[in-house]
Amino acid sequence: MKCPFCKADNTQVVDTRESDLGDSIRRRRRCQSCDKRFTTQETIELRMPQVVKQSGTRSEFDAEKLRTSFSRALHKRPVPTERVDAAIDDVMQKIFSLGEREVDSRQIGEMVMIELLKLDHVAYIRFASVYKSFKDAGDFAEAVEAVSNSPISGNTASAKSED
Repeated sequence: MKCPFCKADNTQVVDTRESDLGDSIRRRRRCQSCDKRFTTQETIELRMPQVVKQSGTRSEFDAEKLRTSFSRALHKRPVPTERVDAAIDDVMQKIFSLGEREVDSRQIGEMVMIELLKLDHVAYIRFASVYKSFKDAGDFAEAVEAVSNSPISGNTASAKSED
């Protein structure tokens, strides 16, 4: 590592300590040229994969887009913020655990649909109607039937009409 004072390449690690949480390492260094000391921090750098869209274009993964998708589907639905945050974290963890450098946007959409089905059936139908480009009422009816027969339980009250 270069010395920030004299820009020399020859620095020596004098002391190394792990952070209390164990997620970073603090190193105290000494420049062998100018004898000045400085501290560096080492942390793990995790990168989310690139998203490959249907058009074939690639873009950086954007957690805010993921949050927006959930927010739109869950608009005015009685789902606690903690559960939404946990669902978003689950999707991000699944994407990261794929271990791929690129992930298809369709795959992310499927993950979102699974989490929405667990959270709220109405939100699932909302998202599915856009995601799957429903053409008519028959598409909605098929989706409602699929939700009704789904082994994944969520907020079942939300799938029923409130008459």
